[in-house]
Amino acid sequence: MPTPDITAGSPCWIDLMTSDTEKAKSFYNALFGWTYETGDEEKYGGYITASKDGKLVAGIMPKREDMGSMPDLWSTYLRTDDIKTTTEAAAANGGQVFMEPMDVPEQGSMAMYGDSSGASIGAWQFGEMKGYQLAAEPGTPAWHELLSKDYESAVSFYQNVFGWETEVMSDTPEFRYTTLGSGDNAKAGIMDAADFLPEQVPSMWSVYFAVEDTDATVEKALGLGATVVQEAEDTPFGRLATLSDPTGATFKVIQDLGQTA
Repeated sequence: MPTPDITAGSPCWIDLMTSDTEKAKSFYNALFGWTYETGDEEKYGGYITASKDGKLVAGIMPKREDMGSMPDLWSTYLRTDDIKTTTEAAAANGGQVFMEPMDVPEQGSMAMYGDSSGASIGAWQFGEMKGYQLAAEPGTPAWHELLSKDYESAVSFYQNVFGWETEVMSDTPEFRYTTLGSGDNAKAGIMDAADFLPEQVPSMWSVYFAVEDTDATVEKALGLGATVVQEAEDTPFGRLATLSDPTGATFKVIQDLGQTA
């Protein structure tokens, strides 16, 4: 499959912040067939890149001790061509700047924000590292979705900060959903989650991984120490399940993406 076409504002990278990098590496190697390379400790803080069939698909990094009770989690990064301007826009549109732009030697520049609905989102400006090299193939990122408790504010935030051109996929009381792009060309989604996310759970981004067989993947993941958060079910876009890995980081798996591919 050709390298994904990652336009400005689109998801371009994912990484896992984990309390146990070795356990995470073992789990995702067994589940998705990932292989790893660990970066120079002094230069990159031991950041681990994960590859599928020799192509970059994700990163893994150890959770710092000063993060305390912060849960292990997967993060999505959106491409920006001007990270300084994007950071200023995030602050001006109701967001928070969790991490100011930081140069990663030779690779690019990164920043982390809280969007206007409280969800954490990363920004990445390309250097030599131009995002994941494989997507929507088994064992690779396939979809990125924001579950937002402040839907309208979130849609405006991504339009104004990342230049999203959006399409309303559904606007009923039961299901409100907006996509970046439209139809088969959609690259991410925002769902109104105000009515179903528990009070103690903040707005959040979810990463979906493509799989050949959702039920078989769930069964295999359970044997590797994962937990089922939401049982496998058929949706208009494929068979979907939500899992948490052995240290508690949540992710989704989906079979046959259909129009979200």
